[in-house]
Amino acid sequence: MRPRLPFAPSSDPGLKQSRRYAEANVRRHQCMTFAMLDLHGATVMLQWSTGGLLFLWVTTRRREVGIGYGWTMRITYGLLACLALYLGLAFGLQPVREIGSAGVIAGCVISGAQSWTRRARGVSGQKAVAESRSERVAAMTGIDRASQTKAEEGPEFDPRLDLIAPVFGFVGLIGAGLNAGDPAWLQLARVLVGALFLGAVSDAMLLGHWYLVQPGLGREPLNELVRWTGITWLPEVVLLLIPTGMISVLSGAIDDGYAGMLGWFWVACVVATIALVGVTIAALRERQYSAVMAATGLLYLAILTAFGVDLVARAALSL
Repeated sequence: MRPRLPFAPSSDPGLKQSRRYAEANVRRHQCMTFAMLDLHGATVMLQWSTGGLLFLWVTTRRREVGIGYGWTMRITYGLLACLALYLGLAFGLQPVREIGSAGVIAGCVISGAQSWTRRARGVSGQKAVAESRSERVAAMTGIDRASQTKAEEGPEFDPRLDLIAPVFGFVGLIGAGLNAGDPAWLQLARVLVGALFLGAVSDAMLLGHWYLVQPGLGREPLNELVRWTGITWLPEVVLLLIPTGMISVLSGAIDDGYAGMLGWFWVACVVATIALVGVTIAALRERQYSAVMAATGLLYLAILTAFGVDLVARAALSL
């Protein structure tokens, strides 16, 4: 239905021009109203913690990374989930989202408790690498260090417990996405894919630092997270471009409040993120140990640009 204007049609050219201008403004207002979405701190924190904890399981399931890495990640993302719960309760309650945040916290506690109680049993992959190296040292020096230490017998930490927190987190994000704006399917997809995108790049950077603690760790766990960052980059960008999306910001149909600069800053973040992922993959192909530290530095930058891709777009579309 054509919007009613505050004046009647007329043959006067001036009035016709005013009418066309008014109709254009109404269409622009309708486009902006359709683009409105909720940018809530609780949702962002829950996205970050849920994605990070999912990719923690991607790493711990390999049974190669030391047990302390899991403690670090559960504490970090558990605190983010606590912040998400606080922001949700204090600034706009959404029951499903807040239940999801509480479930993430509970999942971190459950998996962390078992990891702590079974810490003496170590990690099978890490122990296998240590034993093989001790055997080589014994063959060269005659000193059998492996026989001097014996790990406690019994089952080690079950990495499937690391799935409890992200399952609750995704339930909360579904509730948040369905209430984030119109169309609901698009906002839901943006919230869920955004969680995967932010989680993958954050875990990749944090795992890169863990190589300082566990220098003998192979590079495949880090390569896997970097690949997931590149894989999730494409749907993240595509979903943010689908109308009403960043194309409307770049074309000027939606005013970003900065004369279009916010839209072009988003484009720069998009390009820089995938470029940094490519350079990081290339760096990890080098055999020197310093290549891992170089890759970690690149992932620092990738986190900044990745958050720019997600949050700048959502901020522009929520104006």
